[in-house]
Amino acid sequence: MFYSCISFIIFQSKIISDEQIALMVYTILVIALLVAMFILFFSSFQKRKNKLLLEKIRREREFEEEIVKTKTEIQEQTLKNVGLELHDNIGQLLSVTNMQLSLISSLAQDSIKDKVEDTKAIISDVIKEVRGLSKVLNSEVVLNFGFQESLRTEIERLNKMNTIKAELLSSGDKNSFKNNKDAIILFRILQEFISNAVKYSKATQLTVTLNYEKDNLQIIAEDNGVGFNVENVKKGSGLINMKSRAKLTNTEFNLISTPNQGTKLLLNYPIALRAISQTT
Repeated sequence: MFYSCISFIIFQSKIISDEQIALMVYTILVIALLVAMFILFFSSFQKRKNKLLLEKIRREREFEEEIVKTKTEIQEQTLKNVGLELHDNIGQLLSVTNMQLSLISSLAQDSIKDKVEDTKAIISDVIKEVRGLSKVLNSEVVLNFGFQESLRTEIERLNKMNTIKAELLSSGDKNSFKNNKDAIILFRILQEFISNAVKYSKATQLTVTLNYEKDNLQIIAEDNGVGFNVENVKKGSGLINMKSRAKLTNTEFNLISTPNQGTKLLLNYPIALRAISQTT
């Protein structure tokens, strides 16, 4: 009888232990399921959040690029109008003035004829300068002459000014550059660099080097001027606009300058990539 009671108690204890184990396993499974659901929900929420954030960044970037593109188009149209005005109106007026001087020279006394002829020569030089300037301002001329030839015209104009000695160096096949819209943008970037070199750098020499490679066009523009601290460049300045324009053409942009050590602009333009994107 006694042993029977002991056996019953042990049996009951075993049943309770099995029930407890089953309950513990069930509890663990429920907790694990809840944790898995939480992780899945959090992961899904995080992915959605990241997607929205990336979408916001993309929209902001597209908006900024559109603003830069619009500003560039406005500037291009303004420069085109100025170029046409110089060529058609001011150039014509100067030509008429020169013709009038020719008439005056034929009627003038010998004592003033030389002065009239000197004035005619000066006006002829002015006409050449005005027409040369109108070429580099008009984007259609850049399209017609090509990137390198337009740049060469700009370098020649600089040398005529006798304020800075400029040089254009080139290697490789210039005909590999076929994206005309990008050519205008890169030309304007270099114009901005040249303009700053003439106005502010106090440089005596300026060199632009074009290296045409299979997939890229490497552009190096450098002067021997006073230089500046790149970190102190004000937002909205011409140098900042150069960087924004480079981004429009997927061009790597690097501006290096140190006080009293000149300034160097490095551009790496993806010729092959942009040629493909132009035709698609």
